[in-house]
Formats: sequence, C-alpha cells, structure tokens
Amino acid sequence: MNSWINLDAIWRIVVVGLLTGAGLPALFALGLRLLNPAPLPGRPATDRPTAGPLGRTLAGLIFAVVLAAIGWGVSVIVNHR
Repeated sequence: MNSWINLDAIWRIVVVGLLTGAGLPALFALGLRLLNPAPLPGRPATDRPTAGPLGRTLAGLIFAVVLAAIGWGVSVIVNHR
C-alpha cells in the first residue's frame, strides 16, 4: 500500500457515501410511495386511493429510520474530536 493513499479509508468513505447518499433518499421515496399508492386501473385519475393502516405504519417506521440516521450523522459530526 502506498503511504499517500489509504485504500481502507477510501473504501469506508465510498460505502458510507453510497449508503447515505443513495440509500436514505431511496428509503424516503419508499415511505412516500407507501403513503400515496398508485391509482386503481379503470378508475378516474382524480379518484386516488389512500394509504391503509399498514402503509402508514410502514411509512412511519421508514421515516423514523431516516430521521435516526440523520440524527446519528449530525451527532458524529458534532462529537468528532
């Protein structure tokens, strides 16, 4: 390994960057999709179905995970010494 390039650190940065940069927005989008289901075929576009109790519960859990990850990230940045 080169003394100028720490490949282990680069690998960790890439993994965390992909998880937070793509994973959290994807989870958030999934939560939004659970709250707004697709319209039923053959029905007018104005007749939008609403999320059921399971969809709301899963969306709430997903949003809680996203908020927890954001809070963890902020705490890591604030407490870094």
